[in-house]
Amino acid sequence: MLKLHGFAVSNYFNMVKLALLEKGLDFEVKVVHGSQDPDFLAISPRGKVPCLETEHGFINETNVILEYIEETQGGKRLLPEDAYQRAIVRALTKEIELYIELPARSCYMEVFFGGKVDQAIKDKAKAELLAGVATLKRHGKFAPYVAGSEMTIADVMFLYSFDLACAVAKKLFEIDLLADFPQAKALLEQLGKNANVQQVEADKNAEMAAFIAAAKAAKK
Repeated sequence: MLKLHGFAVSNYFNMVKLALLEKGLDFEVKVVHGSQDPDFLAISPRGKVPCLETEHGFINETNVILEYIEETQGGKRLLPEDAYQRAIVRALTKEIELYIELPARSCYMEVFFGGKVDQAIKDKAKAELLAGVATLKRHGKFAPYVAGSEMTIADVMFLYSFDLACAVAKKLFEIDLLADFPQAKALLEQLGKNANVQQVEADKNAEMAAFIAAAKAAKK
């Protein structure tokens, strides 16, 4: 059985968890937080979650894990059969991560954990985030899913990146990323009705309070 290592507050962990649930696969969750402990570095070389334990060994990096699951497991397809369409999905997935998730992530400490982020970092994050959203508007189809009529890994990345980016933009920059992006708003609402998404959200909420308290304590 596949074993997913990580914790329910991690958006990258939840990307893989949702993919496994959507594909209807049996898997076990091993609760662990990222660390530089030698034992954990032995299975996740950068010390981050998630990592996936397979019968052959461990795989790290979310995008790679999602691709591995698609290549080796059955169930619902999250990548198109056509090579060109697969490339489009992969490009959208990468664009969302690089140009929306990562700029927003640079400000998480201030938005979610009561810390402070240097103004230069916030200025850079704002510019990159707005450019990333503009990229998604140009490239995404939202018909109704990011890449077209079927749910793909691009939607998984979108779901667990765009909501956090919206929180960053609203709190730090007083910008509503959904105000002139009704397609994204509609997709977030549609995905929110998905039973597997609801399960992942419930698991996250159950851990959230303790996680934030621990993060704030570690910051002091």
